[in-house]
Amino acid sequence: LDRKSNSDQRARPPPDVLDASKSSPRADGVDKTRTSTKGPTLKPQQPTQAAGPTEPPFIGDTYMSEDIPPQTDCPDNIRSRVTKTEFGGKFLQHIPVLQWARHVTPEQHQRLSRYPGAHGWGGIDYKTLVETLSVLNSSANWQMLDDWKDHSNKSDCIHCAVVGNGGILKDSKKGEEIDGHHYVFRTNGAIIKGFEQDVGSRTTHYTFSTNTLMNSIRGYAGAGYKGPPLSQETRYVFLPDHDRDYLLMKAAATHTPVERGPERAKDPSRYFGKDVSAEKLKMYHPDFIRYLRNRFLRSHTLNTKYKNIYRPSTGAVMLLAALHTCDKVSAYGFMTPDYKNYSDHYYDSTYHSVGFYINHDLRMEMTLWQQLHQAGLIRLYMHK
Repeated sequence: LDRKSNSDQRARPPPDVLDASKSSPRADGVDKTRTSTKGPTLKPQQPTQAAGPTEPPFIGDTYMSEDIPPQTDCPDNIRSRVTKTEFGGKFLQHIPVLQWARHVTPEQHQRLSRYPGAHGWGGIDYKTLVETLSVLNSSANWQMLDDWKDHSNKSDCIHCAVVGNGGILKDSKKGEEIDGHHYVFRTNGAIIKGFEQDVGSRTTHYTFSTNTLMNSIRGYAGAGYKGPPLSQETRYVFLPDHDRDYLLMKAAATHTPVERGPERAKDPSRYFGKDVSAEKLKMYHPDFIRYLRNRFLRSHTLNTKYKNIYRPSTGAVMLLAALHTCDKVSAYGFMTPDYKNYSDHYYDSTYHSVGFYINHDLRMEMTLWQQLHQAGLIRLYMHK
């Protein structure tokens, strides 16, 4: 679990806590030379049921499939290695990580409407989906690493650093190492200024939901968080668990105020800068989020009355998305078994213990990071 997704215990709930008042290289990536906006080839849903006929209907372990050719010829990438590990039977090579305009059809809306929150389109009307996702209509919107073909520091393999906000990074001196990767992923209250030596200064991909972003701005202002990182190379990756995410994304892409909802009339340039374009915006596909929950983080919470609010933490989605889009992944600032030795965040001025909340299973995520590290699929920083 990405400690970053836990908010300041002193005042605010963690960014990932739901606000009830408000409603690859995919490692199999995209061809280096491809510039068409046509997009990957869609396949019919694949019958990938894992648990047989007794599966609760809200689980929905069947997903869209896409053919996306690899961006590199990396001989030892994650996708080639995963088949030799305990994760081989869980890992889907062709699940779409991101959603874009082409995914919105009446048939897909009917299929995904049965799943609430981040796991589907439940509660989001078709008109809203069409109006919002229609702005994500270029190749940059369905490729996580859309600028690889123009990258100045290309190599045989794409190396990604995924940076959580955990206290284990304090005094780590890992900043230069982090910035040395081709891509650097961050999330939520990622405070950089003043902590560059430990966490680096670059951000190529910033993952958030509108709820976690607003909670981070409120909860971490005192620590110096002002909003998402702003740079020419930064892409903004929405984790949509409400229609407010679609509305903010559309507003950012069209440089217009948010039309309605909790962010009504807010100026998106406040969060993403005045130069943001639709090509710099991305949005996780609900099939991908549901797949992560079902295959990697199937918590006992799903057997309780809280099953509809449970989802992988924002940091977990970010790390697992990198696992599905990069050739090599290094993870920093994520929870490890000795988490009690470190404050919740690397920027905490005094010690704050990690908070645990019902809508995530942070201990299960911690165990998963250990398993992925031991399987050689990620390199997890453990302060050793």
